[in-house]
Amino acid sequence: MRTRKEKSLFLEQFGDTPQLRVIDFMVENHFFDFPLTEIARESHISYNSLKGFIDKFIQTKFLIKTRRIGKSDYYQLNLKNLFVQNLIKIDWALTKSYILSEEDKIKAAA
Repeated sequence: MRTRKEKSLFLEQFGDTPQLRVIDFMVENHFFDFPLTEIARESHISYNSLKGFIDKFIQTKFLIKTRRIGKSDYYQLNLKNLFVQNLIKIDWALTKSYILSEEDKIKAAA
């Protein structure tokens, strides 16, 4: 398992747990689907940790199964889920807030 060098704004704001790492990765890549092994690797958590809670994400329709390639099922954020839609908005709001604060710092230094 690799560790991230820098935390995302989402993780800095809400904490750094395996579930939040998966949510962060999936929100950042919400247009794509991934097999569980790649979700674990890119979220920087172990596959066993992911297996411990992924069924709950699927059961609550946070993630949906999109296709099967060989023996691998692929999953994507359920963009029709209101909670998911709001998480994406929150992520964008955090990004926008950060960018605006950085611009203010640059203006103040000039």
